[in-house]
Amino acid sequence: MSHLPELRYPTVAELVAAARALAAAHPGLCTLREVGVSRAGRPLHLLSVGRARRAVLVVAGAHANEPAGGSTLAALAERVVSEPTLRSGTSWHFLLCADPDGASLHVTPAPRSLLDYHHGFFRPAGPEQPEWSPAVLPPDRLPPETRALTGLIDELRPYLQVTLHGTDLGGSWVQLTRDIPGLAEPFGKSAAELHIPVETGASDAAGWPASGPGVHVMPAPGAVAYPSMPDDARHSTWYHAHRYGGLTAVVEVPMWASDLVDDPAPHPAPAAAIRRLADRLLRDAYEVEEVLAEALPRLEGLDGPLLRAARWVLELVPGLAADWTHTPPADHTRAYVGSVDAFARRLPLRAAAMLLRVLRDADDRAAPRLERLVTVWSETFADRFQARWVPLEHQVEHQSRTVVAAALHARERAA
Repeated sequence: MSHLPELRYPTVAELVAAARALAAAHPGLCTLREVGVSRAGRPLHLLSVGRARRAVLVVAGAHANEPAGGSTLAALAERVVSEPTLRSGTSWHFLLCADPDGASLHVTPAPRSLLDYHHGFFRPAGPEQPEWSPAVLPPDRLPPETRALTGLIDELRPYLQVTLHGTDLGGSWVQLTRDIPGLAEPFGKSAAELHIPVETGASDAAGWPASGPGVHVMPAPGAVAYPSMPDDARHSTWYHAHRYGGLTAVVEVPMWASDLVDDPAPHPAPAAAIRRLADRLLRDAYEVEEVLAEALPRLEGLDGPLLRAARWVLELVPGLAADWTHTPPADHTRAYVGSVDAFARRLPLRAAAMLLRVLRDADDRAAPRLERLVTVWSETFADRFQARWVPLEHQVEHQSRTVVAAALHARERAA
């Protein structure tokens, strides 16, 4: 799969072509098959390396706006083929893209800046995300991508599922559904070698216990930091592997790094700072809602995935702002307050970016106002966090190393 483009993220079609070439070059070792179809009829492909019963499942593309996973998956498949020790008693299975429909709508394969990234931004509404839909939908309404993924887990019964995620701006961290003793050391060493900050206070893992810097273990039921958020990880596909004694590791890697996200120093007034961030979140979201309300009569009949996703993001804002205002901070470090700051910037910016694409397609007169918001918010986000691009090869190398370390340490646990 080494013929993938080096200076940009690969498309799903390029990943499939590369996987097909790898399977053809190693017919006794690799197989490529379709394991489902998306809502729009796009095939979901699984590349398998080896035939051992003990299995690792690697999932890329669960979030369309986090494209590093495809590049990492390709590099991992090459590595597993070339290193027999990784296949010792273990088969590896690579779901090339969990959401090909979403991938077709996120269209910034080589972003030059955060603004460029947001001009082609897409992230589906929660009910349309393969991993998260079980947290917000009843079983009889799950999308086919989710059913394909849980079906794979039922078939393979992996001792480890790894799902490859990313962040636009920040640092790297890992979320585990069960602890993997020993993972924190190689994870931290890899990040340091590649000059990628470890995000020690990630808001995605607010209040979770840590087995080491940046390695977070999901808590027991009832320990929810943000009560209003509908997407409880314990109802996601990440926990499906527990039915068979397995666990899931979610490996996050940044596109742009910020050296401000790993500051463990205590914040002098975290509660007050987070209340101010909640107020700003409400103000920014209201600006987007004003544009949406003014344009909606002219968008009558439109209900595409971009518009649904923008509206879904805006619907999250009031509850999240209330959580931040009325719930004690889950962490008191500068790193955590910074992560909340970034989260508060992302939500209205993403809603504005997706709505802007809708308005541009409709040639609507409200588009210039949103264009100004997206431009200013993208630039201030990058400036506030002193964003620096992480070379793509470093994103891939760090994520790959972390996956291999997780597989080896979890294999010892499963033995």
